[in-house]
Amino acid sequence: MQKLRLLLVLAALSGSAFAQSGSEKWVATWGASMLETAVPAAAPPAAPAAAGAPVAQAAKPAPLRSFNNQTVRMIVNTSIPGRTVRVELSNTFGKNRLKIGAANVALRDKGSAIVPASNRALTFSGNATAMIPAGGSILSDPVDLAVPAVGDLVVSVFLPEDSGPPTTHQTGLHSTYISGPGNFAAAADFTAERTTFQWYFLSSVHVLAPADTFSVVTFGDSITDGATSSNDTNSAWPSVLARRLAAAKKNVAIVNQGISGNRVVRDGAGANAFARFDRDVISQPGVKYVVIMEGINDIGQGTRAGAPADNSITTEELIAAYKQLAARAHEHGIKVIGATLTPYEGAAYASPAGEAIRSAVNAWIRTTGALDGVFDFDAVVRDPNAPTKFRKEFNDRDNLHPNDAGYKAMAESIDLGIFQ
Repeated sequence: MQKLRLLLVLAALSGSAFAQSGSEKWVATWGASMLETAVPAAAPPAAPAAAGAPVAQAAKPAPLRSFNNQTVRMIVNTSIPGRTVRVELSNTFGKNRLKIGAANVALRDKGSAIVPASNRALTFSGNATAMIPAGGSILSDPVDLAVPAVGDLVVSVFLPEDSGPPTTHQTGLHSTYISGPGNFAAAADFTAERTTFQWYFLSSVHVLAPADTFSVVTFGDSITDGATSSNDTNSAWPSVLARRLAAAKKNVAIVNQGISGNRVVRDGAGANAFARFDRDVISQPGVKYVVIMEGINDIGQGTRAGAPADNSITTEELIAAYKQLAARAHEHGIKVIGATLTPYEGAAYASPAGEAIRSAVNAWIRTTGALDGVFDFDAVVRDPNAPTKFRKEFNDRDNLHPNDAGYKAMAESIDLGIFQ
């Protein structure tokens, strides 16, 4: 009798959200590449002000080194819809176990507020709390929630104990709300003690989607991450592409795995592209395409004046790296699209030697048979009268990153028919 009861329970679970059916599968609707928090040294105490001295301006908030008895409320913008959702939390760069005291997911109302009727408490293997080992990650149990395409989800996580330096994504471009002491994961309204533009411990959100749905991982550096685009507007080129796909009724998710300052063959901000490729691309549920746009930091840092010899880069080395990444993707049935590197004359690390490498690499991307497609972003944003520079209307400040208009032009140049 007990054996029969166990079989009935297992049969029920197999038909529930705990297991995908033959007509549905898990696909990431959002993701972010995780980084180790760089903990700055504590500043020395300020000397007492002299009598009659002018009053100093209010100091900036101290750098965030950890959480303790606090709730973090984060906003993510989805790319594809679903009726069932699960969340992945990451302690990839934690030095100790991470205690999750509570977690909730909901639809966003405005600001830090949620739509109360959409609020769902998350569990982990049936438990309301969880412990994530150092270096590990966990998936929540699925919950029923009508997740919209290109809509805002709110993920709230209560951290009851000292988290240590958090695993994070530093160019979040969305307001993250951090509470004072207490568990506010389920609160409809959320009063923040401080706000940042980073995501903490939150690495991906998955939905159950029709079997023909798939994801495109955009893999790169700050230009994929969306650096210098406007906060809270979803203006990075992958976000604009997600909106185009949704408007065209394509079952195609966009998962942005860019890291500002990242490099291909050497560590920069975050591990090099080789070291993070399996985690950030191959392991994404539902991935069918990867867009690789990375190398400008290798070129700039490796050819700038005074660069150390062991930091050097050549055209051949960078192309060999692209071939390796493409081969690894192809082994897993993932198609590879190469994106040309955009202009950077006038940037802080620009040089004639670097420009020669960028030009040669772009020529290879446009003509090689090692890739399955090309996004020629260089041709979109370059000045036709000075092709080593950005068009003025597409760059506001640093001669390296597009502005909102530049990112929009890049995304709108993509032929959606490439995603079959």
